[in-house]
Amino acid sequence: MSKPSIQLNEHLNMSDRTFILFSIGANLGDRKGTIEKAILLLAKDGLIAISKISSIYETEPVGHSQQPWFLNLVVSGYTNMGLAECLKFVKSIEKLLGRQERERWTEREIDIDILFFGDHIFKSDDLTVPHSRLQDRRFVLVPAVEISPDYVHPIFKKTLKLLLDECNDNSVVKKASII
Repeated sequence: MSKPSIQLNEHLNMSDRTFILFSIGANLGDRKGTIEKAILLLAKDGLIAISKISSIYETEPVGHSQQPWFLNLVVSGYTNMGLAECLKFVKSIEKLLGRQERERWTEREIDIDILFFGDHIFKSDDLTVPHSRLQDRRFVLVPAVEISPDYVHPIFKKTLKLLLDECNDNSVVKKASII
């Protein structure tokens, strides 16, 4: 499966921006098309400068197993937005793409999670950064390691590669073969 075509901003001066890593997934509707639209909307108007996009992975559902498999990928980039503004922006994209509120760990039209926001550590009712369960989820770690293997988790002080090596999750995560 090809990656979404988007102009990556690999040569921009990122020194005054915050590194951000997103996990994006969907298991309802046009999964690939919705994920591609989410990436384009993240990059729209330059609010987030996308630097890398992982391959798309087909993944076994976590939580409720009686649902369609997900497509997942990870996107890295940089932003001048603050964390609260970024969360609001992400939620507006999910709503625009038709996300419906459902029980936790069930099907999703689109799901965009902020995995890391620089080295910020933040917890509220609406958001935990770094994402509180990323170290336990192969569907997040496999694509994250593909594009940022040496990124160090600010709490665990371990690289994403090491977290994947230590992960006990045995769920299926494979590069997607659908076009």
